[in-house]
Amino acid sequence: MKPIERQGHRPHIVVINRWQERYAEYGRYLDHERHQVSYISTVVGLASVPPGAAATVLVDATDDLPAVRAAVRDLAVRHGAPAAVVALKEDDLLVGAQLRQEWQCPGGPRPHDLLVFRDKGAMCQAIHQAGLAVPAFAEAHDADAVRDFAADHGWPVIVKPHIGSSSAGVVRLEGPADLAAVSFDAEPLLVQAYCADPIYHVDGVFDGSDVVTYRASRYLNTCLGFRSGSVLGSVEEDDPLLHNAIGEAATRFLAALSDAPTVFHLEIFVGADSPSRPVCTFLEVGARTGGAEIPFVWRELHGYDLMEAAMRTQLGWDIPSVRSAGPGSGAVGGWLLVPAPAGRPCRITEATPMVGRVPGPYAESILRPGQILPAADAYYEHVGGRFRFRGATSAEVEHAIVSTASHYRVAATPVPHTEAVPA
Repeated sequence: MKPIERQGHRPHIVVINRWQERYAEYGRYLDHERHQVSYISTVVGLASVPPGAAATVLVDATDDLPAVRAAVRDLAVRHGAPAAVVALKEDDLLVGAQLRQEWQCPGGPRPHDLLVFRDKGAMCQAIHQAGLAVPAFAEAHDADAVRDFAADHGWPVIVKPHIGSSSAGVVRLEGPADLAAVSFDAEPLLVQAYCADPIYHVDGVFDGSDVVTYRASRYLNTCLGFRSGSVLGSVEEDDPLLHNAIGEAATRFLAALSDAPTVFHLEIFVGADSPSRPVCTFLEVGARTGGAEIPFVWRELHGYDLMEAAMRTQLGWDIPSVRSAGPGSGAVGGWLLVPAPAGRPCRITEATPMVGRVPGPYAESILRPGQILPAADAYYEHVGGRFRFRGATSAEVEHAIVSTASHYRVAATPVPHTEAVPA
């Protein structure tokens, strides 16, 4: 087969996208006149493809490597071999990296660069080998392996897939009787000691040696609880001592995993030896922008676009310059997700607008009655309601989040998959 050459006058950039909303503003990041920018998208993701796209190819799933590989080849025949491949969603990172490698794109991470950020066993092992704090962990090949682990570390334990996102497949086992509900044949699993400390997420930019900008946020409830029907919220931390301690820990964790510029979403447990000595323990990390409302809060409150920075690392370009984003540099942000009111896809029958309520959010994304919530793969995007908050203190933002969660009402009725179309 004759090789496909690059077209030098207008480099071809392939973007893999599944978001319906503009989490990433591709049309602003990339000059669609200077470059031929083509898109591989799901049907739901078409809404965020800019009008200047050179071409768009639809796939059922953007993490289906054979399907996306075929789509890239189709686009390459028309527009030349890709000079770059961009894939910003966590589940698509390895697909993008593999295609970057296959097409010998000059910039961006390859699979071996990203595996330590996708495989939870590999990342925990790297953190442990660096002498940093991480809950005890082991391979969970079968029920006996979990029983043996619990005999050493106690119940409850957490069992999770090596590779996954949005807490899919993660279970908390209270005792041996819960093992019957776990399938050990579907995919490789990891077992980990349970940690009861509060969970924080840390989002920012690592330049290869230092974290140059970040925000630390405390979860209200947990991602695992959201899978079970609880609301999920987050409020940025305004305590300088705690924020600085988390930033220092984040730098150590990232340096143990990579020496390349990385936009990151890190999750850690934060306990304390004393009120003045926070203790940070590693949970997991992704080499990508955080999900939920994090990209919007950063753009709208802190004046920095994490998605743009992430895209530039995949293109091999310099990341945008940063400024301080610590406590005191502006408003405190937060967000709230309300789970889907029925199995997706479903038709919304009630949704209470909350913008304008005091205390309440400054922005929201809710569907109107009659619209359909699709069964799309961007899990934290297609939910019962998404809200963004700002205030002068963490306590003020948390109060608004809790109040909104208490007063928001959403309801829906299931619809057949054959009738489901994007809202």
